[in-house]
Amino acid sequence: MTPMFTLAQRIEALHVQGVHSVMATFTDLHGVPKGKLLPLEALPAAVASGAGFAGPSIVGTGLPRMGPRSEYHGRVVPDSLRPLPWLPGVAHAVCDGFAGGEPLDTCSRQVLQRQLARLRERGWTFHVGIEPEFFLLRRGEDGRWGVADAEDRLDKPSYDLKAMVRNHGFLDDMRRHLTALGFGLQQTDHEDATGQYEINYRHDEALAAADRFQLFKLTAHAVADQHGMVFSCMPKPLANAPGSGLHFHISLTDELGCPLMADAGGPMGLSPLGLRFAAGLLEHGDALAALCAPTVNSYKRLAVSESASGTTWSPVWKAVGENNRTCVLRTVEGRLEWRLPDASCNVYAALAATLAAGLDGIDRDLPAPEACDADLYQRHAAGDPMPPRLPRDLHEALAALRADALLRDDLGEAFCEQFLALKRAEWDAYAQQVSDWELERYADGF
Repeated sequence: MTPMFTLAQRIEALHVQGVHSVMATFTDLHGVPKGKLLPLEALPAAVASGAGFAGPSIVGTGLPRMGPRSEYHGRVVPDSLRPLPWLPGVAHAVCDGFAGGEPLDTCSRQVLQRQLARLRERGWTFHVGIEPEFFLLRRGEDGRWGVADAEDRLDKPSYDLKAMVRNHGFLDDMRRHLTALGFGLQQTDHEDATGQYEINYRHDEALAAADRFQLFKLTAHAVADQHGMVFSCMPKPLANAPGSGLHFHISLTDELGCPLMADAGGPMGLSPLGLRFAAGLLEHGDALAALCAPTVNSYKRLAVSESASGTTWSPVWKAVGENNRTCVLRTVEGRLEWRLPDASCNVYAALAATLAAGLDGIDRDLPAPEACDADLYQRHAAGDPMPPRLPRDLHEALAALRADALLRDDLGEAFCEQFLALKRAEWDAYAQQVSDWELERYADGF
């Protein structure tokens, strides 16, 4: 396909808009945007061969300290260039990871692109709507973290307009900047925990959706800092409140743009293909947890726990139901809402794994899962039989990923080995900590 604009035309347009520098960004294995500033004049080289970074200095590349593959080259994707409204004179750019002139197999963006290439062979497109939930926090004078808005303390704070008015400065700056960046905003609301918000925007093709979420995070971090707050993707910072998810609304279309998952007359509004995709997600759910909920804290969210608001939306059980938010998989209007991910994930890796699992369900013609029409929290409280649970902690999820040969093969052994090593170290570090809870419970108890 011929590009709509040449690189020279893009550079000239950026120059006219007052851009003098490019923030060339990549995503490390933790899912954190990293990068460097380049002068606008250096953009052609950054597109052709890539901006250079010391490979071993980047989490999860697996690159050596010397030799031709020690350098990480982030090749700028020209279509991603856009001026940053919150950083005058600077344009943002997304990079693909290369080493030794070849796509880097431990680059999460490359991992997602490999899965999407499998899909293009079928003439299909993977669409994703990402729903970011997040907290606005502040560290107090005592060094402890807390909700940034001290007045935000309702027992049931969902849709609290007073809190939104108090934090209008942050929310309106987000509105202005995200609109300028082309996000297609849909709604903003106060979520079910104090200090917690959600901003929804238009869905997109999966790679563009992942790129956009990374830009959302960059913008939110910058705007929160300007308002003396911290934008937090921590899944569960408050013990007695709901946590934050990063729900994926997913669908497939064919080469004509016709939906492949939806069937208004089918079970839960899904076609046979949609049901098999759902079956693949449930089949690989334990291993997917490692990539979609990749931190120790993620499993504080994925728990059957009491909430000060009286409500929890934690997707604990591997089940699917029509508009049933107590299941890990909800069907809504002919699409699937995958409720497992949280915002501490590497979004490229989480989407790649989600797609790989769904395609496995299709290719192996897995049996359609039974629709769950019960409130699983009520069923659990009553002691009734339950669907299988997701892993209870990161250690269990990592073991499931190690045991899932198909998913590891689809994502690539090199990527998975780096991910598993990084997360095993995180679990080991956590396991060696002694918490205040343990001291209070055990110090003088025996």
